[in-house]
Amino acid sequence: MSKRTEPNNDLPDLPPKIDLESPEILKKAIKANRVLAELKGYCQTLPDPKLLINTVVLQESKDSSAIENIVTTQDELYRAVAAIDDGFDFGSATKEVLQYREALYKGLELMEKRGLTTNTFVAIMQKLKHTGSGIRTTTGTRLANPGTKEIIYTPPEGENIIREKLLSLEKFIHNDKDDIDALIKMALIHYQFEAIHPFADGNGRTGRIMNVLYLVYKKLLNIPVLYLSSYIIQNKNEYYRLLKEVTEKQNWDDWIKFMLEAVSETASLTLEKISSIQSLKKETAVKVKRVLKTSYNSELIDLMFSFPYLKIKILERNGIGHRQTSSVYLQKLAKEKILKPLKLGKEIYYINNKLMDLISK
Repeated sequence: MSKRTEPNNDLPDLPPKIDLESPEILKKAIKANRVLAELKGYCQTLPDPKLLINTVVLQESKDSSAIENIVTTQDELYRAVAAIDDGFDFGSATKEVLQYREALYKGLELMEKRGLTTNTFVAIMQKLKHTGSGIRTTTGTRLANPGTKEIIYTPPEGENIIREKLLSLEKFIHNDKDDIDALIKMALIHYQFEAIHPFADGNGRTGRIMNVLYLVYKKLLNIPVLYLSSYIIQNKNEYYRLLKEVTEKQNWDDWIKFMLEAVSETASLTLEKISSIQSLKKETAVKVKRVLKTSYNSELIDLMFSFPYLKIKILERNGIGHRQTSSVYLQKLAKEKILKPLKLGKEIYYINNKLMDLISK
């Protein structure tokens, strides 16, 4: 066990020398794998699974950022998504949440090319923080309790040591012959990355992006849809307490069970949310078809569920119609109360309120 004020340069490599297959751990692992398989199976039946990413990933981005006290509102977030190509200036918190989404996409792209490597981790962090910085090179990093300012952990120091630890982690991630259940392994990987703490900033969010990327890497999910951060934010004190207990008491058992429970609960939540979104989409398509008649375009429905805050320019950009035609479509849908118009400055947004209600639950 390391002293809190001394760099944890002797952080042991994975796996830990404990029983990873206790009856209680296995029971939770079986349940989590089953629910995750249901989520994956449901997503595979959807005609347009990638459309989900815009909505689901934004929620994960919002919750993961909130764990680091980077807080934005649903409304500002979705307005920012609608205006992202227009050069509008939104608050720093909203920008960071949007960068989280971009970092996840970047990580997914790199993981598919070269796996979950140190370079992939660095690229995720750089996209998150919009920086050119890499592995920590300075000394003196201390993690403190935000309330009491008491030092609770000092991560490894020295770029070479940090890189050695990350290389060992890489090897563990890509070792498919160790027979460790993938979800148990995800819990081990997440602790280890947070304990290495390789960056000056952005470690927590990078680690949480790695969780869902690892699930895709192990083919437990086809696309990175999982609200894992929603569970962590609801159990934030427990999350940090258990990370600390692994470091100080080698209490892997409770940590692993916590992460398995997080997967079970959030997979169920995500499945329920996606299913509700799909049902609402089908209901909305019937209403839109009735209002627009021969002008109906299924791509318009896709846009309504990718951009809860719609505007004329988005329809134009996506080839739904020229400005006047797009305006007429949106006005007709607003008149029938399918969308709700909201004027902000010179811009009129058309809000899919039922979708926003679903997302916010």
